[in-house]
Amino acid sequence: MTVESTAARTPRRSAGSKAGTTGTKRTRTTAKKDAGTEPQLVQLLTPEGKRVKNAEYDKYVAGITPEELRGLYRDMVLTRRFDAEATSLQRQGELGLWASLLGQEAAQIGSGRATREDDYVFPTYREHGVAWCRGVDPANLLGMFRGVNNGGWDPNSNNFQLYTIVIGSQTLHATGYAMGVAKDGADSAVIAYFGDGASSQGDVAESFTFSAVYNAPVVFFCQNNQWAISEPTEKQSRVPIYQRAQGFGFPGVRVDGNDVLGVLAVTRWALERARSGEGPTLVEAFTYRMGAHTTSDDPTRYRGDEERQAWEAKDPILRLRRYLEASNHADDGFFAELETESEALGKRVREAVRAMPDPDHFAIFENAYADGHALVDEERAQFAAYQASFADEGGN
Repeated sequence: MTVESTAARTPRRSAGSKAGTTGTKRTRTTAKKDAGTEPQLVQLLTPEGKRVKNAEYDKYVAGITPEELRGLYRDMVLTRRFDAEATSLQRQGELGLWASLLGQEAAQIGSGRATREDDYVFPTYREHGVAWCRGVDPANLLGMFRGVNNGGWDPNSNNFQLYTIVIGSQTLHATGYAMGVAKDGADSAVIAYFGDGASSQGDVAESFTFSAVYNAPVVFFCQNNQWAISEPTEKQSRVPIYQRAQGFGFPGVRVDGNDVLGVLAVTRWALERARSGEGPTLVEAFTYRMGAHTTSDDPTRYRGDEERQAWEAKDPILRLRRYLEASNHADDGFFAELETESEALGKRVREAVRAMPDPDHFAIFENAYADGHALVDEERAQFAAYQASFADEGGN
Protein backbone atom coordinates (compact mmCIF):
# COMPACT_ATOMS: atom_id res chain seq x y z
CA MET A 1 0.00 0.00 0.00
CA THR A 2 1.17 3.53 -0.70
CA VAL A 3 -0.69 5.05 2.23
CA GLU A 4 1.07 4.39 5.50
CA SER A 5 -0.57 2.35 8.24
CA THR A 6 -2.07 4.16 11.22
CA ALA A 7 0.88 3.35 13.49
CA ALA A 8 3.39 6.21 13.48
CA ARG A 9 7.05 5.28 13.24
CA THR A 10 7.93 7.33 16.33
CA PRO A 11 10.62 6.01 18.70
CA ARG A 12 9.36 5.39 22.22
CA ARG A 13 11.54 6.34 25.18
CA SER A 14 12.21 3.43 27.52
CA ALA A 15 10.72 3.50 31.02
CA GLY A 16 14.15 3.75 32.59
CA SER A 17 15.29 6.82 30.65
CA LYS A 18 15.14 10.25 32.24
CA ALA A 19 14.75 13.72 30.90
CA GLY A 20 17.95 15.61 30.33
CA THR A 21 21.05 15.31 28.22
CA THR A 22 21.16 11.51 28.15
CA GLY A 23 17.52 11.14 27.15
CA THR A 24 17.84 13.79 24.48
CA LYS A 25 20.85 12.12 22.91
CA ARG A 26 19.14 8.76 22.91
CA THR A 27 16.01 10.16 21.28
CA ARG A 28 17.96 12.03 18.62
CA THR A 29 19.99 8.96 17.77
CA THR A 30 16.85 6.88 17.32
CA ALA A 31 15.21 9.59 15.26
CA LYS A 32 18.23 9.74 12.99
CA LYS A 33 17.98 6.01 12.33
CA ASP A 34 14.28 6.32 11.56
CA ALA A 35 15.01 9.16 9.14
CA GLY A 36 17.13 6.75 7.14
CA THR A 37 14.02 4.78 6.20
CA GLU A 38 12.91 6.15 2.85
CA PRO A 39 9.27 7.36 2.94
CA GLN A 40 6.97 5.89 0.34
CA LEU A 41 6.64 8.07 -2.77
CA VAL A 42 4.07 7.79 -5.55
CA GLN A 43 5.72 8.34 -8.92
CA LEU A 44 4.32 7.62 -12.37
CA LEU A 45 6.87 9.57 -14.41
CA THR A 46 10.57 9.47 -13.59
CA PRO A 47 12.91 12.47 -13.96
CA GLU A 48 14.14 10.83 -17.18
CA GLY A 49 10.61 10.92 -18.57
CA LYS A 50 9.93 7.20 -18.29
CA ARG A 51 6.45 5.96 -17.40
CA VAL A 52 6.40 3.59 -14.44
CA LYS A 53 3.52 1.37 -13.39
CA ASN A 54 1.61 1.81 -10.15
CA ALA A 55 -1.12 -0.70 -9.37
CA GLU A 56 -2.90 1.66 -7.01
CA TYR A 57 -2.94 4.91 -8.99
CA ASP A 58 -2.62 3.99 -12.68
CA LYS A 59 -6.38 3.76 -13.03
CA TYR A 60 -6.76 7.45 -12.25
CA VAL A 61 -4.83 8.43 -15.38
CA ALA A 62 -5.55 5.34 -17.49
CA GLY A 63 -7.74 7.21 -19.95
CA ILE A 64 -5.52 10.22 -20.44
CA THR A 65 -5.06 11.12 -24.11
CA PRO A 66 -2.05 12.56 -25.95
CA GLU A 67 -4.00 15.79 -26.32
CA GLU A 68 -4.53 15.98 -22.56
CA LEU A 69 -0.84 15.30 -21.96
CA ARG A 70 0.06 18.15 -24.29
CA GLY A 71 -2.44 20.26 -22.38
CA LEU A 72 -0.68 19.56 -19.09
CA TYR A 73 2.64 20.48 -20.69
CA ARG A 74 1.16 23.68 -22.11
CA ASP A 75 -0.26 24.62 -18.71
CA MET A 76 3.13 24.23 -17.03
CA VAL A 77 5.03 26.13 -19.71
CA LEU A 78 2.61 29.07 -19.75
CA THR A 79 2.46 29.20 -15.98
CA ARG A 80 6.25 29.31 -15.77
CA ARG A 81 6.38 32.07 -18.41
CA PHE A 82 3.79 34.13 -16.58
CA ASP A 83 5.65 33.62 -13.31
CA ALA A 84 8.96 34.71 -14.87
CA GLU A 85 7.32 37.84 -16.27
CA ALA A 86 5.88 38.70 -12.87
CA THR A 87 9.30 38.34 -11.25
CA SER A 88 10.81 40.67 -13.87
CA LEU A 89 8.02 43.21 -13.38
CA GLN A 90 8.68 43.27 -9.65
CA ARG A 91 12.37 43.85 -10.25
CA GLN A 92 11.42 46.76 -12.52
CA GLY A 93 9.35 48.35 -9.75
CA GLU A 94 5.95 47.50 -11.24
CA LEU A 95 4.93 45.14 -8.40
CA GLY A 96 5.48 45.51 -4.69
CA LEU A 97 6.24 41.81 -4.18
CA TRP A 98 6.00 38.47 -5.95
CA ALA A 99 6.00 34.88 -4.69
CA SER A 100 7.41 32.70 -7.46
CA LEU A 101 6.22 29.15 -8.10
CA LEU A 102 9.29 28.18 -10.15
CA GLY A 103 9.82 24.42 -9.81
CA GLN A 104 6.35 23.72 -8.44
CA GLU A 105 4.45 23.73 -11.74
CA ALA A 106 3.66 20.01 -11.75
CA ALA A 107 2.30 20.08 -8.20
CA GLN A 108 -0.05 22.93 -9.06
CA ILE A 109 -1.12 21.97 -12.57
CA GLY A 110 -1.55 18.29 -11.70
CA SER A 111 -3.71 19.03 -8.68
CA GLY A 112 -5.53 21.92 -10.32
CA ARG A 113 -6.55 19.82 -13.32
CA ALA A 114 -7.76 17.07 -10.98
CA THR A 115 -10.51 19.33 -9.62
CA ARG A 116 -14.01 19.50 -11.02
CA GLU A 117 -15.76 22.76 -11.84
CA ASP A 118 -18.00 22.44 -8.77
CA ASP A 119 -15.11 21.77 -6.39
CA TYR A 120 -13.90 24.71 -4.30
CA VAL A 121 -10.26 25.78 -3.95
CA PHE A 122 -8.64 27.63 -1.06
CA PRO A 123 -5.14 28.81 -2.07
CA THR A 124 -2.26 30.49 -0.27
CA TYR A 125 -0.44 33.25 -2.19
CA ARG A 126 1.67 31.10 -4.52
CA GLU A 127 -0.95 29.01 -6.35
CA HIS A 128 -0.63 30.81 -9.68
CA GLY A 129 -0.77 27.52 -11.57
CA VAL A 130 -3.94 26.45 -9.78
CA ALA A 131 -5.45 29.86 -10.50
CA TRP A 132 -4.62 29.30 -14.17
CA CYS A 133 -6.43 25.96 -14.09
CA ARG A 134 -9.48 27.59 -12.49
CA GLY A 135 -9.65 30.27 -15.20
CA VAL A 136 -8.43 33.25 -13.18
CA ASP A 137 -6.84 35.92 -15.39
CA PRO A 138 -3.13 36.30 -14.49
CA ALA A 139 -3.52 40.07 -14.66
CA ASN A 140 -5.84 39.91 -11.66
CA LEU A 141 -3.16 38.18 -9.62
CA LEU A 142 -0.66 40.88 -10.54
CA GLY A 143 -3.09 43.63 -9.64
CA MET A 144 -3.14 42.36 -6.09
CA PHE A 145 0.66 42.31 -5.86
CA ARG A 146 0.73 45.81 -7.35
CA GLY A 147 -1.65 47.00 -4.66
CA VAL A 148 -4.47 48.19 -6.92
CA ASN A 149 -7.00 45.53 -5.93
CA ASN A 150 -7.65 43.05 -3.15
CA GLY A 151 -7.81 40.05 -5.44
CA GLY A 152 -9.56 41.22 -8.55
CA TRP A 153 -11.77 38.20 -9.11
CA ASP A 154 -15.08 36.94 -7.79
CA PRO A 155 -14.28 33.75 -5.82
CA ASN A 156 -17.67 32.26 -6.61
CA SER A 157 -17.22 32.71 -10.36
CA ASN A 158 -14.29 30.29 -10.43
CA ASN A 159 -14.79 28.50 -7.08
CA PHE A 160 -11.32 29.83 -6.31
CA GLN A 161 -10.99 31.80 -3.08
CA LEU A 162 -8.91 34.96 -2.88
CA TYR A 163 -5.22 34.56 -2.04
CA THR A 164 -4.53 34.18 1.67
CA ILE A 165 -1.44 35.88 3.06
CA VAL A 166 -1.89 34.79 6.69
CA ILE A 167 -0.02 31.50 6.91
CA GLY A 168 -2.26 28.45 7.34
CA SER A 169 -5.57 30.21 7.98
CA GLN A 170 -7.07 29.08 4.67
CA THR A 171 -7.10 25.47 5.89
CA LEU A 172 -9.66 26.48 8.53
CA HIS A 173 -11.70 28.33 5.91
CA ALA A 174 -11.62 25.25 3.69
CA THR A 175 -12.62 22.93 6.51
CA GLY A 176 -15.58 25.08 7.47
CA TYR A 177 -16.68 25.33 3.86
CA ALA A 178 -16.33 21.57 3.42
CA MET A 179 -18.45 20.95 6.51
CA GLY A 180 -21.11 23.15 4.92
CA VAL A 181 -20.84 21.23 1.65
CA ALA A 182 -21.47 18.01 3.56
CA LYS A 183 -24.51 19.44 5.33
CA ASP A 184 -25.90 20.66 2.00
CA GLY A 185 -25.51 17.17 0.58
CA ALA A 186 -23.58 18.50 -2.41
CA ASP A 187 -21.56 16.11 -4.59
CA SER A 188 -18.39 18.18 -4.56
CA ALA A 189 -15.10 18.46 -2.71
CA VAL A 190 -12.84 21.15 -1.28
CA ILE A 191 -9.07 21.41 -1.61
CA ALA A 192 -6.84 23.56 0.59
CA TYR A 193 -3.25 24.43 -0.32
CA PHE A 194 -0.48 25.17 2.14
CA GLY A 195 3.29 24.83 2.42
CA ASP A 196 5.61 22.81 4.61
CA GLY A 197 6.18 25.82 6.86
CA ALA A 198 2.44 26.28 7.38
CA SER A 199 2.23 22.69 8.60
CA SER A 200 3.65 23.98 11.90
CA GLN A 201 0.76 26.41 12.36
CA GLY A 202 -1.93 25.70 14.92
CA ASP A 203 -4.60 26.54 12.35
CA VAL A 204 -3.54 23.54 10.27
CA ALA A 205 -3.70 21.18 13.26
CA GLU A 206 -7.15 22.50 14.17
CA SER A 207 -8.27 21.98 10.57
CA PHE A 208 -7.10 18.38 10.69
CA THR A 209 -9.03 17.80 13.92
CA PHE A 210 -12.30 19.34 12.77
CA SER A 211 -12.20 17.74 9.31
CA ALA A 212 -11.56 14.30 10.79
CA VAL A 213 -14.24 14.54 13.48
CA TYR A 214 -16.86 15.86 11.05
CA ASN A 215 -15.70 13.73 8.11
CA ALA A 216 -15.43 16.83 5.97
CA PRO A 217 -14.95 16.37 2.20
CA VAL A 218 -11.63 18.22 2.07
CA VAL A 219 -8.20 17.48 0.61
CA PHE A 220 -5.25 19.12 2.34
CA PHE A 221 -2.62 19.65 -0.33
CA CYS A 222 0.80 20.44 1.12
CA GLN A 223 3.44 21.60 -1.33
CA ASN A 224 6.58 20.61 0.51
CA ASN A 225 9.12 22.74 -1.35
CA GLN A 226 11.79 21.95 1.29
CA TRP A 227 12.15 25.47 2.67
CA ALA A 228 9.84 27.58 4.85
CA ILE A 229 11.62 30.79 3.88
CA SER A 230 15.02 29.93 5.41
CA GLU A 231 13.97 26.99 7.61
CA PRO A 232 14.37 23.47 6.16
CA THR A 233 11.64 20.86 6.45
CA GLU A 234 13.45 18.90 9.14
CA LYS A 235 12.86 21.87 11.45
CA GLN A 236 9.14 21.67 10.76
CA SER A 237 8.48 17.99 11.36
CA ARG A 238 10.23 15.02 12.93
CA VAL A 239 8.44 12.65 10.53
CA PRO A 240 7.51 13.07 6.87
CA ILE A 241 4.63 15.54 6.67
CA TYR A 242 2.16 13.12 5.10
CA GLN A 243 2.48 10.84 8.11
CA ARG A 244 0.97 13.50 10.35
CA ALA A 245 -2.46 12.55 9.07
CA GLN A 246 -2.20 9.25 10.95
CA GLY A 247 -2.58 10.94 14.31
CA PHE A 248 -5.80 12.62 13.20
CA GLY A 249 -7.38 9.47 11.81
CA PHE A 250 -7.29 9.97 8.06
CA PRO A 251 -4.89 8.86 5.30
CA GLY A 252 -1.86 10.71 4.04
CA VAL A 253 0.20 10.08 0.93
CA ARG A 254 3.43 11.51 -0.45
CA VAL A 255 3.65 12.03 -4.21
CA ASP A 256 6.53 13.18 -6.38
CA GLY A 257 5.54 16.82 -6.71
CA ASN A 258 7.58 17.20 -9.92
CA ASP A 259 5.62 14.40 -11.62
CA VAL A 260 2.48 15.96 -13.08
CA LEU A 261 0.93 12.56 -13.85
CA GLY A 262 1.52 11.29 -10.32
CA VAL A 263 0.07 14.46 -8.80
CA LEU A 264 -2.95 14.29 -11.11
CA ALA A 265 -3.63 10.67 -10.17
CA VAL A 266 -3.18 11.07 -6.41
CA THR A 267 -5.27 14.24 -6.26
CA ARG A 268 -8.06 12.63 -8.27
CA TRP A 269 -8.04 9.72 -5.82
CA ALA A 270 -8.17 12.04 -2.81
CA LEU A 271 -10.95 14.19 -4.27
CA GLU A 272 -13.01 11.11 -5.12
CA ARG A 273 -12.62 9.92 -1.52
CA ALA A 274 -13.93 13.26 -0.34
CA ARG A 275 -16.89 13.29 -2.72
CA SER A 276 -17.91 9.76 -1.79
CA GLY A 277 -18.13 10.61 1.91
CA GLU A 278 -14.84 9.04 3.05
CA GLY A 279 -13.57 12.25 4.61
CA PRO A 280 -10.30 14.19 4.46
CA THR A 281 -6.94 13.26 2.97
CA LEU A 282 -3.51 14.81 3.32
CA VAL A 283 -1.45 14.92 0.12
CA GLU A 284 2.19 15.90 0.42
CA ALA A 285 3.62 16.96 -2.93
CA PHE A 286 7.37 16.50 -2.51
CA THR A 287 8.85 19.26 -4.67
CA TYR A 288 11.32 22.14 -4.54
CA ARG A 289 11.21 25.92 -4.63
CA MET A 290 13.76 26.75 -7.32
CA GLY A 291 13.75 30.46 -6.66
CA ALA A 292 13.43 32.77 -3.68
CA HIS A 293 10.58 32.52 -1.18
CA THR A 294 9.48 35.92 -2.45
CA THR A 295 11.32 38.65 -4.31
CA SER A 296 12.35 40.10 -0.92
CA ASP A 297 14.27 36.91 -0.08
CA ASP A 298 17.86 35.87 -0.87
CA PRO A 299 18.05 32.05 -0.89
CA THR A 300 21.82 32.04 -1.37
CA ARG A 301 22.13 32.96 2.31
CA TYR A 302 20.74 29.65 3.54
CA ARG A 303 21.13 26.99 0.82
CA GLY A 304 23.83 25.92 -1.61
CA ASP A 305 23.92 25.81 -5.40
CA GLU A 306 24.47 22.04 -5.40
CA GLU A 307 21.04 21.52 -3.83
CA ARG A 308 19.30 23.53 -6.52
CA GLN A 309 21.29 21.79 -9.25
CA ALA A 310 20.22 18.39 -7.94
CA TRP A 311 16.57 19.45 -8.16
CA GLU A 312 17.01 21.04 -11.59
CA ALA A 313 17.67 17.51 -12.86
CA LYS A 314 14.12 16.67 -11.69
CA ASP A 315 12.54 19.61 -13.50
CA PRO A 316 8.79 18.93 -13.96
CA ILE A 317 8.52 20.48 -17.42
CA LEU A 318 11.60 18.77 -18.81
CA ARG A 319 10.50 15.33 -17.67
CA LEU A 320 7.08 15.61 -19.31
CA ARG A 321 8.69 16.89 -22.51
CA ARG A 322 10.98 13.86 -22.55
CA TYR A 323 7.96 11.60 -22.17
CA LEU A 324 6.02 13.38 -24.93
CA GLU A 325 8.94 13.12 -27.32
CA ALA A 326 9.72 9.48 -26.50
CA SER A 327 6.06 8.56 -26.96
CA ASN A 328 5.70 10.57 -30.19
CA HIS A 329 2.87 12.54 -28.58
CA ALA A 330 4.33 15.93 -29.59
CA ASP A 331 6.50 17.18 -32.44
CA ASP A 332 8.72 20.19 -33.05
CA GLY A 333 5.78 22.12 -34.44
CA PHE A 334 3.90 21.81 -31.15
CA PHE A 335 6.82 23.07 -29.09
CA ALA A 336 7.50 25.95 -31.49
CA GLU A 337 3.86 27.03 -31.45
CA LEU A 338 3.82 26.88 -27.66
CA GLU A 339 6.94 29.05 -27.48
CA THR A 340 5.17 31.68 -29.57
CA GLU A 341 2.09 31.49 -27.35
CA SER A 342 4.29 31.76 -24.28
CA GLU A 343 5.93 34.97 -25.46
CA ALA A 344 2.53 36.42 -26.36
CA LEU A 345 1.30 35.71 -22.83
CA GLY A 346 4.33 37.42 -21.35
CA LYS A 347 3.74 40.48 -23.51
CA ARG A 348 0.02 40.61 -22.63
CA VAL A 349 0.74 40.40 -18.92
CA ARG A 350 3.46 43.05 -19.14
CA GLU A 351 1.22 45.47 -21.00
CA ALA A 352 -1.68 44.84 -18.62
CA VAL A 353 0.41 45.65 -15.56
CA ARG A 354 1.91 48.81 -17.06
CA ALA A 355 -1.57 49.98 -17.92
CA MET A 356 -2.67 49.67 -14.30
CA PRO A 357 -2.84 52.80 -12.13
CA ASP A 358 -0.37 53.40 -9.36
CA PRO A 359 -1.62 52.13 -5.99
CA ASP A 360 -3.14 54.63 -3.56
CA HIS A 361 -0.37 55.00 -0.98
CA PHE A 362 -2.71 56.49 1.59
CA ALA A 363 -5.53 53.92 1.40
CA ILE A 364 -4.08 51.95 4.31
CA PHE A 365 -4.63 54.91 6.63
CA GLU A 366 -8.24 55.31 5.56
CA ASN A 367 -9.15 51.73 6.44
CA ALA A 368 -7.52 51.40 9.86
CA TYR A 369 -10.41 52.86 11.93
CA ALA A 370 -13.98 53.59 10.89
CA ASP A 371 -14.10 56.93 12.74
CA GLY A 372 -10.45 57.98 12.48
CA HIS A 373 -7.73 58.02 15.12
CA ALA A 374 -5.25 60.66 16.27
CA LEU A 375 -2.26 58.30 16.04
CA VAL A 376 -3.24 57.27 12.50
CA ASP A 377 -3.55 60.95 11.56
CA GLU A 378 -0.03 61.54 12.86
CA GLU A 379 1.34 58.55 10.93
CA ARG A 380 -0.41 59.73 7.77
CA ALA A 381 1.17 63.16 8.08
CA GLN A 382 4.62 61.63 8.60
CA PHE A 383 4.21 59.42 5.55
CA ALA A 384 2.97 62.36 3.46
CA ALA A 385 6.07 64.33 4.42
CA TYR A 386 8.25 61.36 3.51
CA GLN A 387 6.60 61.05 0.10
CA ALA A 388 6.93 64.77 -0.52
CA SER A 389 10.66 64.62 0.20
CA PHE A 390 11.19 62.65 -3.03
CA ALA A 391 9.47 65.36 -5.06
CA ASP A 392 11.66 68.01 -3.41
CA GLU A 393 14.82 66.08 -4.26
CA GLY A 394 13.68 65.69 -7.85
CA GLY A 395 13.10 69.44 -8.11
CA ASN A 396 16.60 70.23 -6.95
